[in-house]
Order: sequence, then C-alpha cells, then structure tokens
Amino acid sequence: MQPSVRDRSLALALLLAVMALVYLLLVHPWFTAPLQAINQDIAGLHERGLRVDAQRAQQPKVEAALREVRAGLAGRPGFLTDATAEAAAASLGNRLQEVVTAASPEHHACTISNRTPMTDSRAAGDYPRVAMQVRLRCGVEEMATVLHGLETGTPRLFVENLNLLAQRYQQSPDESGTGLDVSFELVGYLLPDAAASAGTAEVEATMDASADAVPAAVPVETVEAVPADAAQDASEVRDGP
Repeated sequence: MQPSVRDRSLALALLLAVMALVYLLLVHPWFTAPLQAINQDIAGLHERGLRVDAQRAQQPKVEAALREVRAGLAGRPGFLTDATAEAAAASLGNRLQEVVTAASPEHHACTISNRTPMTDSRAAGDYPRVAMQVRLRCGVEEMATVLHGLETGTPRLFVENLNLLAQRYQQSPDESGTGLDVSFELVGYLLPDAAASAGTAEVEATMDASADAVPAAVPVETVEAVPADAAQDASEVRDGP
C-alpha cells in the first residue's frame, strides 16, 4: 500500500518536531548558548578596549589641564599653609584684623570686640579644622564687606553659625552707636599631611630635648670603692670626740 501525500507530510512534520525538540534539549543548552555568551563577552571586551584607548589618547590633554589647575591653586591656596593648628589660629586672627581694617581703616564703623580660638571637638577626620569665635560691632555696609573679604580671599575661610543683632547704643567712644552686633565662627582647614609632619617633627624635637637633658651614665669601672679605714675616719670626724 503506497503512502499518500498526507501521510508523507505528517511524517515530515513529526520528523521536524523531533529534530526541534532534540535541538532545544541537547544542542542549544550545551553548544549554542555557551558560544553566544562567549561572543557577547568578546564584544564587551572589544568595546571596553576601544574606550580605554580613547581615554589613553586624551592623557596628554588631561595632564596639561591638571598642571594648569595645580599652578593656579599654588597661587591661590585653599588650605591653611601653617604647620600647626596654633600657628593657623594666629593666622586667622591676623586675617580677620586685616579685613576689618580694610573695611574700616579708622575703626569707627567696625571693631573687633572678641576673638577666641576654638578647639576641634569633632571626631578625627581627614582635614584638621581650625576655628575662631569672633564677635564684631560693625555697620551694615562694613559688615557685608568684612564677610565678603573673609570668604573670597585665600586661603579659603568659612563663616559658620552667624548671628546678627541690631546695635542701637554706643559701646565705646570710637563707635557710632548704629549697626550690627555680629558673632560667628571663622573656620579654616589644614592639609592632613602637613599636620602629621608637624606632629612628627614636634615629637622628634621633644625626644631629642629629653635625651639631652638626661645625664650620661657613669661607667662602672670608673667608680672606685672607698676603703673601710677612710670611711671610719670620716665617721669619727663627723661625730666628734
């Protein structure tokens, strides 16, 4: 009995279904999928290599820009240049005095009533903080000039906890009696390597001074034993007859 066209078509369809099932169960998970993953990794590595080459090509331009920025910052230091926190506090006081004098040369419109260094009560951080509690009595325009001069100069300083009170009476003969009673914290920061090197130098200097203060040990060989007779004679002379 000869198979009909319908039977042949059905057999062909069954064969294709079996082949597709074999491919899905055996060929694709064991061969096709791993090869596709490898091709994706190769494409990703190739794209990454292109990005790295593009960045390396920009290296001369980046280095030139970095040198320009460093040269500009060298003339405008952002951090305090003092070696210790005490010296930095003194620099803060001098900077405040200069700005106030520039705002009011005769000290009639702006005077410093108090400036007290503050200890850093924060937890240990990357940048040591140097602060000073300041109180001024200034006119409105002079106060604006002082704040602008403090926060726009170099090294960079910050005004924190600013309190403004109206002043309607004369505190001293040099004051006009009008303006503001202002208190704030003037803050600057030190570089951590500068503070660490200063601390190391101070410790070394202290150790050297301590070593110089300790007298040299007397060698044992240079100490001669006192004869017993000499010791007895000295005792008799001290005690008397």
